[in-house]
Amino acid sequence: MQYDDEDARVLAVIEGAMVAIRRRQTRRALARSSPEADPALFDVVDAVEGGAAGERPVTVTDIASALDVAQPRASKLVANAVEAGLIRREADQRDGRKALLVLTVTGRELCERVHEARRRRFADATRNWSRAERAAFAQLLARFVGGLTETAAERY
Repeated sequence: MQYDDEDARVLAVIEGAMVAIRRRQTRRALARSSPEADPALFDVVDAVEGGAAGERPVTVTDIASALDVAQPRASKLVANAVEAGLIRREADQRDGRKALLVLTVTGRELCERVHEARRRRFADATRNWSRAERAAFAQLLARFVGGLTETAAERY
């Protein structure tokens, strides 16, 4: 695909911003912002919460896909989150071979604390923005992520 100079400049700015975001989202950076949460365990809790928000059961296979890790690694991460009391396994009533993953009260409380910490940080980052600017950014960012998801699905 060919881009004119202005498109190339804008796309370079987007790329740079996304790289900066990725660097700030490393496990080490997340651990500093939420020291109570082991980032590897929180990744599992976050994926379970995300699946549950979609009102569908979450399995170890879903965790592997969400975290982009191999099934054995996902199984180990899930086992660690279960041991930490953040999630529990429940039998799938439709398929006894499957275990469904569910947040515990402790897991839900952790999610709430991390969500609040993230939202405070986003509020701080946008404190000089108008309500309209925040709303526009939220809409465009969600649309951008949706586009990334669609193009990734098309390529693989």
